[in-house]
Amino acid sequence: MGMLSNVLVANRGEIAVRVIRACKELGITTTAVYSELDRNSLHVRLADQAFALGGQTAAESYLNTERMLEIIKESGADGVHPGYGFFSENADFARAITEMGVAFVGPPPEAIEVMGDKISAREAAEKVGVFGVPGTTDLITDPAQVHAFADEHGYPIAIKAAYGGGGRGMKVVHGADEVEAAIESAQREALAYFGRDEIYMERYLSNPRHVEVQVLADSHGNCVSLGTRDCSAQRRHQKLIEEAPAPGIDQDILDKMCQSAIDVAVGCDYTNAGTVEFLYEDGEYYYLEMNTRLQVEHPVTELVTGVDLVEQQIRVASGEALSFTQDDIEIRGHAIEIRINAEDPAEGAFLPSPGPITTLAAPDGFGTRFDTGYNSGDEISQFYDNLVGKLCVWGHDRPTAIRRALRALDELVIEGVATTIPADIAILEADEFQANTHSTNWVENGLDLTGIRSSGAPTETDDDGAPLIEKHVPVEVNGRKYDVKMWVPETVGAAAPAAKKKRSASASSGSGGGGGNGVIEAPMQGTIVGVKVAVGDTVAAGDDLVVLEAMKMENSIAADIAGTVTEVAVAEGDSVGSGDLLVKIEE
Repeated sequence: MGMLSNVLVANRGEIAVRVIRACKELGITTTAVYSELDRNSLHVRLADQAFALGGQTAAESYLNTERMLEIIKESGADGVHPGYGFFSENADFARAITEMGVAFVGPPPEAIEVMGDKISAREAAEKVGVFGVPGTTDLITDPAQVHAFADEHGYPIAIKAAYGGGGRGMKVVHGADEVEAAIESAQREALAYFGRDEIYMERYLSNPRHVEVQVLADSHGNCVSLGTRDCSAQRRHQKLIEEAPAPGIDQDILDKMCQSAIDVAVGCDYTNAGTVEFLYEDGEYYYLEMNTRLQVEHPVTELVTGVDLVEQQIRVASGEALSFTQDDIEIRGHAIEIRINAEDPAEGAFLPSPGPITTLAAPDGFGTRFDTGYNSGDEISQFYDNLVGKLCVWGHDRPTAIRRALRALDELVIEGVATTIPADIAILEADEFQANTHSTNWVENGLDLTGIRSSGAPTETDDDGAPLIEKHVPVEVNGRKYDVKMWVPETVGAAAPAAKKKRSASASSGSGGGGGNGVIEAPMQGTIVGVKVAVGDTVAAGDDLVVLEAMKMENSIAADIAGTVTEVAVAEGDSVGSGDLLVKIEE
């Protein structure tokens, strides 16, 4: 069939930019898609052509199947790269693409279906002799099932979304009194993020490491492993820092893990890039799941193998055989990726911080790479993932890579939004991380983040009197995007309507800390998904009052004093801004 000639990137942000760059290096025309909020985003500016999806939220835009399929036809694309998230693990979308005669840059729909349902994925792995932690293949329909499982296996238990990943829709239950609330929250998160609320359960390992294996398979029967990654530095079951290869594990165990990953991939007739995830504890590893897409942390594998994974994805989707064998893969040195999220670490609360990026200056130097979907002046929207960029470094050994990461983080400048950079530095400098004794729950339960806050959040600014500057203003004609160069005031033609920036609310609002005044305000913009109290209720400091969802994460807002609730200013479904009143309490 020959190399693809026009690839539509069905995504946004840094991964869309990453794919567009790889396509350009292969001489492939690139087509971008964009929501109303993303019309002037970096991925749109870099693509050869761009088409409007309309809408603002992901559901209205990047998950609008009908419009996406229309654009694929209109654009003349002969390939679609889904990136990660959105349609990347949607078998129906992959099948619709394939039936249109367009190549889906990913695995076959059947493999997505098997691995997308974590229960059938577990069964598929067991068929080839790869086993996970003790768990059930039955969906949870009644809390009694969880209690019965606990009677046999004990607590803690993980309740998980059957159709999802990334820690979304996962709740850990430590005792019988938490079961019903965890089921309700897991189902709500799963429905909000994946559109399905089926959940299941498994034994929760207390101090595991998260180790995954990158595999690459073509349509000619070849499948290779590109080594391991350790992704144990997590919060809310979402990764903060990843590294390759997984350090401190005997090579024979890593080799067995890689072979298990290949067995799983071959067992489900997998093609293209994929990742098999394991939990590792006390010399044993357990199959967790297979991600049937490119991973966020793929750059660390690229840095230690020299293999461009996106290029290989496109070549495999074009029908080519892999140009190398397992014996050709050599792991050299050590690589670390730091995810820079628009969140204030807030001493461990990790509060989302959407808004405009006023300054973004990336670090440089030997062995240093920065993948981002934003430039200075772009905006982080509350409607999408809050990943600003990924700082990736390579060193000849792990200590060198850690030192290089700290040096690069010191150079990285991001202003206008709060970021996780202070927490990233705290992780890299911690004795446990440097000694490689940390586990997946260490950041939340073992790392001291006292005093660790972001200083990058915005304060009041006045944009009056801005000078004229050159702007490339997007113009849309019949759903097709064109750029027009104009000289305009600095506040005109920006990626989002010009507005005075709100002063960020204190990250400690409603945190239950001392010195509270009972006036509980929203620490960030978002949507109220749960109200736990009513006027007249008596509460203690630290009691949960409301649940606020921002950037697809639920945040419990707690009372800062003990007293009686005198006002509840919000209801489920309400949208709130940073600093908006939620609840009032009087002592």
